[in-house]
Amino acid sequence: MGQVLSIREEYEDHTFLLYNCYSAEKTHVRVDSDKQALQEDMSIFIEWPDACPFLRSDPSKSRICCTVHLTRPEMCRDFGCWRILILDPNGRRAGRVMGKRHLTDEDPGLYTTWRQHLDQAGDMSDAEWDRDLEVLATRLGYRVMK
Repeated sequence: MGQVLSIREEYEDHTFLLYNCYSAEKTHVRVDSDKQALQEDMSIFIEWPDACPFLRSDPSKSRICCTVHLTRPEMCRDFGCWRILILDPNGRRAGRVMGKRHLTDEDPGLYTTWRQHLDQAGDMSDAEWDRDLEVLATRLGYRVMK
């Protein structure tokens, strides 16, 4: 997204003018109050130099997050970014894995069970993490799509 979205202006109150180079759309976004400290850390761009300018690592929750989630542009609201999709038995979206290991909590039961499993699982490689999630979700009646 960093190749599509760029910051055109920065204002004093954690507000930015964001420019979409494909559509020429300009959007004002504001860093969420609970994520303002994260916005200062630019280390994510070492691993992902083309990341969205508002994507940051949140070490307290072991995840990557959007720091302007509440005011994100329409393009971002429509973007269904995931690398693993988990559907409930009725075919509704129950969860998505984004980035390396971030499971969204669209189904609180799945999320809670997965977190408890991780607490007991110990260290895993990324491939083992994916495989464990797929096995657990399938065992609970979910369908996993990669």
